[in-house]
Amino acid sequence: MPGIRAELSIDDPSGCPVADASRSSDVPVREVRWSDTADGTVEQFALADDAAEDFEEVFDYGDRTVYEFDRDPDGSCFCEAIEERLGPVAEVIARDGTLRVAVHAGDVDGLRELIGDLGDAFGPVRLEYLVQTEADEAGAEVIPVDLDRLTDRQREVVSTAYEMGYFDYPREANATEVAAALGIKPSTFSEHLAVAQSKLLGELLDRH
Repeated sequence: MPGIRAELSIDDPSGCPVADASRSSDVPVREVRWSDTADGTVEQFALADDAAEDFEEVFDYGDRTVYEFDRDPDGSCFCEAIEERLGPVAEVIARDGTLRVAVHAGDVDGLRELIGDLGDAFGPVRLEYLVQTEADEAGAEVIPVDLDRLTDRQREVVSTAYEMGYFDYPREANATEVAAALGIKPSTFSEHLAVAQSKLLGELLDRH
């Protein structure tokens, strides 16, 4: 069956303890897991340095430490908002206050609507990575996204951002730096990127 893997990122998600822990660390926060209990939600994450001293240490692997904290399931969690719509997230990584969340989905239309709703609730959400598979008699085939839907300016924006490492994780260039290289305002860069993202998702939708 067709399927989609997408990686979404959000800068400075309000009230996210994992994102907060990543701000004081030189390495990414990984292995993020959580479960609901009668008293709330228990969440754990792994970090390869000792920058998470504000959290309870529960296990030391030597090369990384697992930390734990409790939080209220009040609907303010970016990852749980994704799970409510799509199901379990595949991976969560945090670095410098930015969350990057990988998801698998079978519905492209639902993914596009989710990105819009997340943006309304949490602020700008970027689609960092997108790949679709399509099953045929020979098995699953990875289907590339057609960039012909983009205007020359939109392709220039996406290409420049890619070449400067805007889509890398950790990011090698921020929106201000890419906008300066293009000679445009950061807000204009964000607008071009958002439109390009919408077009590429639309291109996937047309295949169904």
